Amino acid sequence: MYDFHTHFIPSDVLAWLKENKSAVNAEWEKKVPDKHEFLTVNRKWSFELKPAFYDLELYKTECYRAGVTHSVLSPIPQLFMYEFSDELTTEVARIYNGALTNIVKQEPKCFSALATVPLPNPEKAATVLNEAINLGLKGAIIGPDLGEKLLSDKYFTPFFEEANRLEAILFIHPLLNTDPRIKSKKMPNLIGVPWETTVTATNLILSGFIDKYPKIKIVFSHGGGYLPYQIGRLDKGYEMWKDVAPNLQAKPSEYLKRFWYDTVLWNENSLELLVKTVGADRILPGSDYPFDLSVWPPAIIKGQTYKLTGEIL
Repeated sequence: MYDFHTHFIPSDVLAWLKENKSAVNAEWEKKVPDKHEFLTVNRKWSFELKPAFYDLELYKTECYRAGVTHSVLSPIPQLFMYEFSDELTTEVARIYNGALTNIVKQEPKCFSALATVPLPNPEKAATVLNEAINLGLKGAIIGPDLGEKLLSDKYFTPFFEEANRLEAILFIHPLLNTDPRIKSKKMPNLIGVPWETTVTATNLILSGFIDKYPKIKIVFSHGGGYLPYQIGRLDKGYEMWKDVAPNLQAKPSEYLKRFWYDTVLWNENSLELLVKTVGADRILPGSDYPFDLSVWPPAIIKGQTYKLTGEIL
């Protein structure tokens, strides 16, 4: 079984964090007696730093027990470092990408990997993506936006032009939602994370992004958020209001089938709906391991064999 959506932190990256803890406001704290230390970056991105995040042998053992034979390793969103200087973000990206490259080269049967890039500087992000692809990585994991700049904004053109030229995979993974209305009861994660995916996916469809950059392989995390469930509303809006997406060549539900999605949904009915909406060939098994909210082992539909096809990897 493949696992497209999984995260790992190489030792080189942890060492960099400790060396630069003041610059990025990194803190290690034992918050709960029966849990491991929590790592907090920039005083807001906090998570339990379980050994499976950084102990490769333990990670491999857990994969073996779960029946996972090949994992696509991604950097963790807390370490995208988009809020810091271009120099710092680029530095950690290159260290992260180099460390993941070494893992892949040592065990290519077990691992593939995605890069991280300094997205706030699209020209630099394009350069780092090119370097990562040349190193053997398959593409990059990126956030859903930069504040008020959605990914369709012309600001990002240099990066997406290069990703299109390289025919790269871009795995879009949100950070926590910061809407003050949902700041309690873990709602920034519970409903905020899939909401961020929904906003991004909707924007990429309605903006005509996929026609502009047809060679980029876009993968949405967490089953595409809420969009597959509400795609009928987009189709109806497209039918009724021609200014919704005047440049589209088909209705939004047809564009929905041109992306890929993971299976991180925790609900069989939701996964079946996703299959019916976009097709089984557009769905990749994923877990989000080792985060708390992971589907472990990766979910599959009964009677359906999922694999990472040559088209995506």
